[in-house]
Amino acid sequence: MEALAIVTSLALIQAVWFALQVGAARQRHGVSAPAVSGHDDFDRHYRVHQNTMEQLIVFMPCLWMFGYFVDPYWGAGIGAVFILSRFIYRRSYLKDPKSRSGAFGIGFMTMTILLLGSMIGAVMSWLG
Repeated sequence: MEALAIVTSLALIQAVWFALQVGAARQRHGVSAPAVSGHDDFDRHYRVHQNTMEQLIVFMPCLWMFGYFVDPYWGAGIGAVFILSRFIYRRSYLKDPKSRSGAFGIGFMTMTILLLGSMIGAVMSWLG
C-alpha cells in the first residue's frame, strides 16, 4: 500500500503545483480574483488545473480500490501513468488546447482500467 500512498502524494503535489502555476499566471497577466478568465494564458492554466481537480475526484478512490482488490503495485504503476498523462495534458493544453485529446485519452483510459478493475476485483472478492 506504500506504493499507492506515494502515487497519491505525487498526484496531490502535481495538483498543488498546477494551482501555483494558476496563481503565477493570474499575477503575470493581471487577472484579479475572483475572475476566472481574462487572458488566454491564464485561462489555459486555470482550465488545466480545474480539469485535473475534476479528474482527481474519480482517480483517487479508483486507485485505492484497485490497490486493495486487485494489486497495489499494478495500481501504483497505472496511477503513475495517469500522473504522467496530466503533465502531457498540461503541456499540450498550454500550447494549443485543441491538441490535448491524446493526453486526455491516456488519463481517461487509466481511470477506466482502475475503475473496472476495482469493480471486478470487489465483486470477485464478495463472491468468495
